[in-house]
Parts: sequence; structure tokens; C-alpha cells
Amino acid sequence: MAPTTETGIDVGAPPPGPLTAVEEWPVDAAAAAVVDRTGIIHAVGDLDRPFALASVTKPLFASAVLVAIEEGSLALEEPAGPEGSTIEHLLAHASGLGLDGRELAAPGRRRIYSNAGFEVLGAELERTTGLTPATYLAEAVLAPLAMTATGLDGSPAHAAVSTVADLARWVGELIDPRLLARTTVARATSVAFPGLDGLVPGYGKQAPNDWGLGFEVRGAKDPHWTSPANSSATVGHFGRSGTFWWFDPAVELALIVLTDREFEAWCKPRWPALADTVLASRG
Repeated sequence: MAPTTETGIDVGAPPPGPLTAVEEWPVDAAAAAVVDRTGIIHAVGDLDRPFALASVTKPLFASAVLVAIEEGSLALEEPAGPEGSTIEHLLAHASGLGLDGRELAAPGRRRIYSNAGFEVLGAELERTTGLTPATYLAEAVLAPLAMTATGLDGSPAHAAVSTVADLARWVGELIDPRLLARTTVARATSVAFPGLDGLVPGYGKQAPNDWGLGFEVRGAKDPHWTSPANSSATVGHFGRSGTFWWFDPAVELALIVLTDREFEAWCKPRWPALADTVLASRG
């Protein structure tokens, strides 16, 4: 599973290094990359193969919302969703909306992971800009970052498709922001509404369940899909389609993995173990 591009095997492609274990995973297809400030430094698989992102769509779409906030089309404190909820609550899964849109708590009281909250965000973005979530994402984020293989076809919570090569460009923006202001990225990747408890899908109750503005913050969560060796400031997201990425600012290193097998028990030992290997490679 040597790293390739659409033209075939790239002789100058980064070596797999700490990613060799991905080649043995029980999946039909996978691609992965380790990214630092210089770009992709290790890779396996077809970096230009499109994969369904599932919930990895959320932080990607959150980037578009953050652009809209910087442009003045939206504001974090703007009311949106249930009474008392704001754009900030929706981004941080703190609006009280459940996964399917039911109001399960007052805003700011619990961290409730919500697809519906991101669909409300998409509707608010369309109302204020006149552009669909897909169009705004394409114009505000994908085009500036040359993410030509990425697109949104449906819900801004889970309907994006992308490649490792494209996501590496986007993660690079988090490492060294140019599209967004550094202060915006810093706020988005810091804990919003600290102290809220809640569930991480597939991993149970976390107290607290730290989250930024569209980005999950590792904090002290246990169990978790990252490694205990990841710093508490690590941000990322995983998707039901067997996809994930994280960025650990303590070592300025990111990991992107896309697969074609849904999140199940097979992921739980392998994802943290891969993180351990990647972090160890940094020395």
C-alpha cells in the first residue's frame, strides 16, 4: 500500500515510517498521512482516493462557519437553534439539541453530540449568505486551500467526501493558519463552555467532555480514540465511516486516516496504537 497519487506511484512520495501498521488493518482500502509544518512527511495508500468522511465533515464545515464569522455574515453570539442557544453553542455541541434534533437540555448545560445542530448551522449560514452550505464551503475553504477533490453533497454534519491529500492541506491550515486568523483558530481549538459533561459516541460518558468550535478537544478523556500519550490540547474528530484525524500542538504533528470500513470494535485498539507509534516517531 505504497503512497500514490492519481498518476500512480510517486517516486518522491514520503515513506510510510510509523504508518506501516495501517497496511495490516482489516479494511479493503485505507490511506493515511502524518503531517507537520512542512507538509506530509509519512504516508501510505492512495492519497487521492476519495473516501466518505462521515462526521469528519463537521470540523471541515466548522472552518467555513469560522470564515463566515470573520467576514461578518455570522457571529458567535448570534441566536440560533433552541431558545437561549447561539452559533457558539451549536458549534460546541452545547445547544441542548440531541442527535436527531430533539431538545434534551437547556443550552450550555450538557455536551450533547448533535448532527441536527450542524444542520441548523448550515441553515443559518444559507439564510445570512444566500449560499448553500456546499457552495459556501467550496468558495470559502475548499477553493482557497486547493482542495479540488473535496465536496459536500447533503448534510453539513456528515455528507462530505475528501482525500488524504486534500485533508492534509486543510490540517496544514490549522498548523500554520493563513485562511483564518490565528486568534480564530486558537479559539476554535480551545474548550468552549468548559466543564460540561457528555458522551463521546462509541466511548461513553466523559466528565468533562471537552469540545471546541467544531473540533473535539482531547482533554483528559478516558477511554478515547486518541492515545493517552496525546497531549490534552490535541484536537480532532472521527467519523462513523472509519475515518479520523487529529492534530497535537504539543509536538506540531497531525495524523489523518481514511478507510472504507465503518467504525466498529476493530478501530478501538488500532487507532490509539497508531497514535502511539506516530508520536514516538517524533522522538
